[in-house]
Amino acid sequence: MTAAIGFEDVRRAFGAIVAVDRVSFAIEPGEFFSMLGPSGSGKTTCLRLVAGFERPDAGVVRIDGIDVSDTPPYERDVNTVFQDYALFPHMSVLDNVTYGLRVRRMAAAECRRRGEEMLALVKLGDAGARRPAQLSGGQKQRVALARALANHPKVLLLDEPLGALDLKLREEMQLELRSLQRRLGITFVYVTHDQGEALSMSDRVAVFNRGRIEQLDAPQTLYARPRTAFVARFVGGANVIDGRYAVRAEHIEIAGPGVPATDDTVRIEGTIVDTQYQGAMRRWQVRTDAGELITATRPDDAAAGPVAAALPGHREPVPREPGTRVALRWPRTRMIALATD
Repeated sequence: MTAAIGFEDVRRAFGAIVAVDRVSFAIEPGEFFSMLGPSGSGKTTCLRLVAGFERPDAGVVRIDGIDVSDTPPYERDVNTVFQDYALFPHMSVLDNVTYGLRVRRMAAAECRRRGEEMLALVKLGDAGARRPAQLSGGQKQRVALARALANHPKVLLLDEPLGALDLKLREEMQLELRSLQRRLGITFVYVTHDQGEALSMSDRVAVFNRGRIEQLDAPQTLYARPRTAFVARFVGGANVIDGRYAVRAEHIEIAGPGVPATDDTVRIEGTIVDTQYQGAMRRWQVRTDAGELITATRPDDAAAGPVAAALPGHREPVPREPGTRVALRWPRTRMIALATD
């Protein structure tokens, strides 16, 4: 099967800064593919290379198997949804959605029919006559999405489209985007720095760092089996021990310093730096005697009172006060070996 999007040894530099460094990957037709990474990691530049807003200095960008490295944006069968929506304030919602169709000189009746169809698809069928200023942030995002889909592109590019929304609305839009992509069967290429978004929506995720892909895998594999220290820390905030192993915070047991070690566990001691209440969970940060900062999380037990939370299997409560000595213990089977340079 021909890939919907293909990068072959692609490089893009801006002066002395190499934004994309010999990157290769292939995105399958109908896949929800996310590019995840911190600012400056190269993910947005890759999206712009697909859209045609940037051209590679080396390598090949393909869409449906065709080299489009030198093809202008308006000749590529892709559309982009931006974080800032880019809606025309003086136009109605329906006119915003049909703008691209009218530029392509589609018949007025067909423009209207398709625009109304797209608005219904994003659950804004009754909002066509409104102006963007009359819409909420989530509604504006849906209009931008409807406009991008109106041309029936083979690939939809989404550049951090939920970044300006509040948490609850972001979570709702994540569900809607994933549901919409499944119904339409269109290839979605999604750029984000939010690992929660990438893990919850994607078929596969490429984790970018310094212009390169550190790991490309299914979300469950990225979380359970990170290959590098960077991926372990960036996806899920794992603890990296001695630079060679990763341990997830939820797998670490916290107890008083008297808790014994066992053959199948690793045990170290340290001092509580801070604890943070996070609703259903509580987060501990412990400085070990070797100087490493270890994070552990546990469900917060309100019944234990404000001073300590009781853990299953232990009679002693778990300390919370900064400066308190504690023992950390985790199963050896939960240690993930990482690649080293």
